[in-house]
Amino acid sequence: MKRQPYQLGGWNEARAEVAAPYSFCALSKLNGKADAPKDFQWLEKNIPCQKACPASTDIPGYLSAIYEGRHEDAYVINLRDNVFPAVLGRVCARPCEPECRHGWDGLGEPVAICFSKRSSADFKKQDLVVLDRWFEDSGKRVAVVGSGPAGLAAARQLALLGHKVTVYEKHSSPGGMMNQGIPIFRLPREIIEKEIQQITALGVEIVCDTEIGQTITLSRLAEENDAVVMAAGTLRPNLLDLPGKELGGIRHGLDFLLEINDTGTAEVGKEVVVIGGGFTAMDCARAALRLGASVKVCYRRTVKEMLVTPGELEELDHEGIPVEYRVTPQAYIGENGRTKSIEFIRTEMGEPDESGRRRPVEIEGSEFAVSVDTVLLATGQFPDTSWIDEALRSELAEDDGWLKPEQAIEKIFAAGDFANGASSLIDAIGHAKECIRAVDLFLMGEVRLEDFAKIEDVTESGRIREMDAVPLQPMPTIGLGQRDLSAEVEQGFGEEASVDEAQRCYQCHLKFEIDSDKCIYCDWCIKVAPRPECILKLKELHHDDAGRVVGWDIAEKADEVNLVWINQEDCIRCGACVAACPVDAIGIQKVSLATEPVMEMP
Repeated sequence: MKRQPYQLGGWNEARAEVAAPYSFCALSKLNGKADAPKDFQWLEKNIPCQKACPASTDIPGYLSAIYEGRHEDAYVINLRDNVFPAVLGRVCARPCEPECRHGWDGLGEPVAICFSKRSSADFKKQDLVVLDRWFEDSGKRVAVVGSGPAGLAAARQLALLGHKVTVYEKHSSPGGMMNQGIPIFRLPREIIEKEIQQITALGVEIVCDTEIGQTITLSRLAEENDAVVMAAGTLRPNLLDLPGKELGGIRHGLDFLLEINDTGTAEVGKEVVVIGGGFTAMDCARAALRLGASVKVCYRRTVKEMLVTPGELEELDHEGIPVEYRVTPQAYIGENGRTKSIEFIRTEMGEPDESGRRRPVEIEGSEFAVSVDTVLLATGQFPDTSWIDEALRSELAEDDGWLKPEQAIEKIFAAGDFANGASSLIDAIGHAKECIRAVDLFLMGEVRLEDFAKIEDVTESGRIREMDAVPLQPMPTIGLGQRDLSAEVEQGFGEEASVDEAQRCYQCHLKFEIDSDKCIYCDWCIKVAPRPECILKLKELHHDDAGRVVGWDIAEKADEVNLVWINQEDCIRCGACVAACPVDAIGIQKVSLATEPVMEMP
C-alpha cells in the first residue's frame, strides 16, 4: 500500500497566516519610546498595581530597586510619581494592593507595596531629595489655596514646570489633613516636614496664617496671579440630622483630631461611640482610647464595605476596640443637655447604591440603645466654598456649596478633594497632578509634557520560582503598653525584610514575548509554564482599529496553530519559558510609563 503523506493541511497547501505581524507585536515599536494606543493598553493591562494608583506610581520599578538594594533610587521613583513617599508609606489607602497580581486566586497574598514605599524612605542615605526641573523659569505666577496633599502636590508640579508658586495656608503650619487629620501615632510630624522641605527647595513659597476670604480675597489672588489653584480640601462636616443633634457631647471626628493634633489632647467622656467606617473613624477610635475612654465603633454596613485597609481593623482589634456592624443611628437621647445614649436600628444589606456598595436597609422592630457620653461622627465631609467672595461665588459654586462641575473662570482651577469631594491622600495627589497639566496648558498655550511607554531590552528577569514562596513580611509594631498619642505604632521593615518583601513582586513591567520568526513550535515553553493560560497556541489574534489586541481564537488542532502567544495577563514573569526555549525565541523587555518634556519622537 502506498504510504500517504503526513497531513498538516497538506504538505503543499498554504495555511492561513495569523492576522498580526510576525516577530514582536505586543507593542508598536521594538524599543525606545512608543505612544500608540496599544502601548498604553499594554501598560494598563499588564501592570495592574500602577493602573490602580491614582498617581500612576511605577511600583514594579521601585520594588525592583529595593530588591537590588537601591533604596534611594526607589525613593526617587516614588518622589517623582507620588510626591510624599515617606508619608504615603505610612497612611496610603493602598488601592494598588487589591489589584496586585501576587494576590490573585492561587498566587498568595499581595505584595506589601505601601510598606515597601516606606522602606525606600527609611533606608535612603540622602537627607533631602530635590528633583530636577523640567523647564527653566516661565515668568508665570500661580497661587495655590491650601497646603494639604493636593495643594502641595500641585505646587511641586508647577515648580517643576518652571512657574513661580505661592501656597496660602490658614493654619500655622503646612500639611493640611496630613497634619490636622492624621494622628501622630500613625504619622510623625517630622516625616511631613522633611517632605515639604523638598518642595520648598524648588522655590515654592508657603504663606501660613493666611485665610483666603479673610486676609485676602480669591478675586485679588486671581488679579495678582496668572492662575489660581483651589485646593482647600473638605472642611465642611457631614453632621447627622437626627433628633437630639443639639445635645452636648456630639462632635465631628475631624474637629476632634484637629484639637488633638493642635494641642496634644482633647476632652472626651468615659464612653465614646464612633459612628463611621473609614480611616477617620479608625483614627478617632484609637485616639479616644489613648485618652482613657471606653470606645466602640458603629458602622451601618458590613466589614466588606468598610473603606479601610485590613491592617486598620487588625490594629483596632489588637487594641481591644469593638466594632458593631449593620447598625445605623436613629436618635440621640439626652439628659441635662448632654448625650446619654444613642438609639440604633439594625440593618440588612440591600442592593448596591451609586457608590457600588450594598445599601443598608433598616430592619423594623430591631431598635436598641447604646450608653454614651461622647459621640464622634466620622461620617464624611464636603468642600467648604463659603470663603469664595461674592464676586466669584455665583460663577464657581452651586447653591448647595459644591463647586460647579465645569470650570467657570478660565484662570481658576480646582484640585483634589476640593474638586471631587472627600477621598484619600493618594487620590488628591493624583488629581492634583492631572489638574496641573491643564494649568500649564492654559499658561503656556501648548502641551509641554508627553507620556509614553519606555521600552528597554532586558537579558533576564532576575526572578526565580522560589521567590514565589517568600511569605508576606510582617510589620513590626510597638507593644500595647507603649502606645500613646505620640509614639508611632508601626516601626517599618528592617532593611533585610524590605529586600525580602520586594523580591515577592512579579515585576509586571517585564514583557515576555515569543518571536514568531524564531519559534519552532516545540512546545517546551508550554510544558514548563506554571499557569494554565500563560502560554497559548493561537489560531488568530484580534485587533481593534488602533492595533490593540482585543481577543484571540485558540487553535483546537495542530494545523491551526499560527502563533504561540504569551498571555501577559496570566504571566507571572518567572522566566521558566526563556530558560526552556532551545532557540532563544523568547525575548524580555522592560516597559515603563514615562513622562518627559515634549520633543520630536524618533
